[in-house]
Amino acid sequence: MKKIVSLLLVLVLVLSVVACSQPAKEETKDKKEEKKEEPKKEEKKEEPKKEAKVVNLYTTRHYESDDELYKKFEKETGIKVNVVNEKKAGALIEKIKSQKENVQADLFITADAGNLAKAKSAGILEMVDSAVLSKNIPEKYRDVDSHWFGLTKRARIMLYSKERVKPEDLKGLNYDKLSKDARWNKKLLVRSSSNIYNQSLVASFIEVLGEDGAKAWVKGIVSQMARKPEGNDRDQALAIKNKEGDIAISNSYYYGKLVNDKKPDSKYAGVADVVGIYFPNDDPNGVHVNISGIGLIKNAPNQEEAVKLMEFLSEVPQQEQFSSANYEFPVNKEAKMSELLKSWLDAQNIKELNEQKINLSVLGNNNAKALEIMTLENWDK
Repeated sequence: MKKIVSLLLVLVLVLSVVACSQPAKEETKDKKEEKKEEPKKEEKKEEPKKEAKVVNLYTTRHYESDDELYKKFEKETGIKVNVVNEKKAGALIEKIKSQKENVQADLFITADAGNLAKAKSAGILEMVDSAVLSKNIPEKYRDVDSHWFGLTKRARIMLYSKERVKPEDLKGLNYDKLSKDARWNKKLLVRSSSNIYNQSLVASFIEVLGEDGAKAWVKGIVSQMARKPEGNDRDQALAIKNKEGDIAISNSYYYGKLVNDKKPDSKYAGVADVVGIYFPNDDPNGVHVNISGIGLIKNAPNQEEAVKLMEFLSEVPQQEQFSSANYEFPVNKEAKMSELLKSWLDAQNIKELNEQKINLSVLGNNNAKALEIMTLENWDK
């Protein structure tokens, strides 16, 4: 029994020694790393939001078809077009001038080269060097210093009474005969001298006829007037319907407005039924043609985007839409005129308009002299 107890004591002793000789367990991984600082996660820096590209367009045009083109441009380029409208070019020029160093406008669109010349003289336009614009827009419809470019064109023509004017009355009719022929004595209707379209017409005659020739023409026109000038071009057509005169001077696109005026409550409804359009294509000095045009604003904040819009509007698809919507002719030779305009020319067997051989920049150069002549000759008597 003593032996057994002794053996058990020895066994216990051996086990104790073995247990004491085992290495201490390693610290757990978590405990080892407790003292170590966990690496800080890098915070993701938010990238600054890119500002949307825009073009701020100041225009006297106010047609839904124009807005459709701007939406098309935005869809194709991602550049949004913000439109600021004014009825009068002069008011728009003053608005742009008032912005001074803090200019907001990028582009200026208005009717008549005379108005574009005024914008250039006011110092708000900048030269644009664009191979696309030079290719798409003929030189005669561009400013000589590339400060503005034509987008659409219109002719200053005659509207006449279908009831009282005979075909033989129109045969060979031109601007000169309109001012001299007794057939039109006290039968001619025209708007006032304050209208830029008339100023540009006379300015063109200063170029092709000389100052004395232009003065003689104005004097003859005044002597033929049926009444004191009043109203817009459509009002001259309305006066024909009302038998106040037999013939009127008007921009061609106004006739398109008359043809398509279907509102029963419009005072112009039915005017086109009794009024016709005549292009003086046999005039040896050519038909007076003017434009709606566009210019880049000096120090425009979005110049690159603005030039892209200018180029876009000069391309064939836009030219055809831009011009036909307001019954105008495209300036890009590759673009087709609308069927309505073609029908007007076809009625006179005109294949191509015989336009005045002038660069439209001269309309601005001669504007002051034209207005002086009209005033001296009592245009508005």
